[in-house]
Amino acid sequence: MEIHKPSLVIGENVINLERMDNGNVLNTITNDLEKVGYKVKVWKMFAPDYGIPQRRTRLFFICVRDDIHEKHGFPSQPIAAYSAGNYHSIEWAIGDLEDVTDDSVPNQDQFFGASKAKNGNGQGDESNKKDLPAYTIRANPKSRVQFHYSPSLNRRLTVRECARIQTFPDDFKFSHAKTASISQIGNAVPPVLAHIVATSIADYLENVECIAND
Repeated sequence: MEIHKPSLVIGENVINLERMDNGNVLNTITNDLEKVGYKVKVWKMFAPDYGIPQRRTRLFFICVRDDIHEKHGFPSQPIAAYSAGNYHSIEWAIGDLEDVTDDSVPNQDQFFGASKAKNGNGQGDESNKKDLPAYTIRANPKSRVQFHYSPSLNRRLTVRECARIQTFPDDFKFSHAKTASISQIGNAVPPVLAHIVATSIADYLENVECIAND
């Protein structure tokens, strides 16, 4: 940013960043970005508010170069289209896969066979509730993937089910071993959420360009 001075920079990180050292870590990052010539806002976005079937909260760093911000203000944070009571549930996302046990839907036959840990609360051993958004899909390739909500499917979520919960389309295939695939899926920004953020940024840039051309 200091060297190339792009018009905007977008970053994303986990919610725990705002809690580290009582918020001082987040403040340090923001201040460092502002020192090189940017106005910075942090959008805290709860994924179910935007139609994502998973309880995932992330921080988006929106950085606008000072000269552009002075003339054109700041992009608008996307407005939540959903609220508690009409969130998309995990069943909404993966219910049609319950009877699929082969690769007719890519990656649906891949899941970890490990049993549920006795003391795994918060570490990937919970069973999902079918009428609620899923637990956060974590980038943990060591079998600590959430369990299916159905009592008849006493297993961990498949690679495809995790991808669905992250809003990857079924034609996006994960071609590596399941450990690598789960890590890739968990580390990703949900594509639908990324699109919502990108649309707001695109609208802002389009407006800036239109004004500049007047």
